[in-house]
Amino acid sequence: MEFFTISMLNGLSYGLLLFMLSSGLTLIFSMMGVLNFAHASFYMLGAYVAYSIGKLIGFWPALFVAPIVVAVLGAWFERHALRRVHKFGHVPELLITFGLSYVILELVQLIWGRTSVDFPPPEVLRGPAFTLINSSVDGLRMVWGAAEPGMCAAADAAVRVVCSPFPATRGFMMLVALAMLLALWLLLTRTRIGLVIQSALTHPEMVESLGHNVPRVFMLVFGAGAGLAGLAGVIGGATFVTEPAMAATVGSVIFVVVVVGGMGSLAGAFLASVLIGVIQTFAVALDYSLGTAVQGLGVSLSPGVAGNTLMKLTLSQVAPILPYLFLVLILIFRPKGLLGTREG
Repeated sequence: MEFFTISMLNGLSYGLLLFMLSSGLTLIFSMMGVLNFAHASFYMLGAYVAYSIGKLIGFWPALFVAPIVVAVLGAWFERHALRRVHKFGHVPELLITFGLSYVILELVQLIWGRTSVDFPPPEVLRGPAFTLINSSVDGLRMVWGAAEPGMCAAADAAVRVVCSPFPATRGFMMLVALAMLLALWLLLTRTRIGLVIQSALTHPEMVESLGHNVPRVFMLVFGAGAGLAGLAGVIGGATFVTEPAMAATVGSVIFVVVVVGGMGSLAGAFLASVLIGVIQTFAVALDYSLGTAVQGLGVSLSPGVAGNTLMKLTLSQVAPILPYLFLVLILIFRPKGLLGTREG
C-alpha cells in the first residue's frame, strides 16, 4: 500500500510540474495562436535567475522575483521581436521562438557554465514532508517529517517494516501548482482582466473598438506565460537539478501535454499533465518485463527475436516513450485532444 501511495504522489507531483509548464504555453497559444518553442528555455532561465538571486537574498525572495524577471524578459521579446513577425504567419513565429531557445541556451552556458550548479532548496524543504511506515504487525501509518530510526527497525526478525519518505520539495511543488491553477481560474473567470483576455481571444476587433489595446494584452499574456514557466523553473531547479540540459529534458513533453489535453484548453492541460506524470512514474516504479505484462493480458508470445526482445525489455526502459505513444493514440482517435475544442 505504501508503494502505491508514494508512487501516486510522485506521479502527481511530476504531473503538476508539467502543468505549471504547460499552462503558460497553453495560455499563449489560446490567446495568440503561437506555439512558443522557447517556453522550456524560460523554465531553465527561471531556475538560473533564482539561483543567482537566491545567493544574494535567499530562496524565498527569489521564488517571487525570478518569475517576474522572466516575465519581463518574455514581454520584452514579444514587444520587440515576436510582434514584428506576427503578420507574416505561423512559420516565422515558430522560427523566431526556435532561434530564441538556442540564444537562451548559449547565454546560460556563457554566464553560468556548462555544468550543473548547486541550487539547494531552503532548509525547511529539505528532508521528507512525511514518512509512511508499513509494518506487517501494526499496518500502515504516517508520521510527519522524518521517522525516528527506531520506527524503521523491527525488534523481531519475523516482523517486516518498510519506511517510505515523501520529499518536502515535491509536496511544496504540488501546493504551488494547485495554487497557481486556482489563481488562473479566478483570473480568467472572475476578473475584468480575464474577461478582456477571453474576449480578445475570440473577438479581437470588438475588444479593440471598445478601447482596449489588444497588442498590449498579447504582450502581457506572453509575459505571464513566460513568468509561469519561470516559476516552474525555480521549483523544478531546486527539486531536481539546475543544468543547461533541463530545458531539453521537458521541452518536448510539454508540447505532448498541450496537444493531448487539447490545444488552448487549460483544463485539458491539467488532465493530460496528471495522466502523463502518473503513467510515467508507475512505469518506472513497477519495472516489470514488457513480455510478462503482455502475457498477463492473455497474449501468448511465440519464441523468436520479437518474443525474446519483449521479455528483455522492462517498463522502465520504455517509460520515456510512453507520452509520445499516448500522443499518437490521441491524434488517431481524438485529434481535438481530451478536452479541446479545435484540432490545431
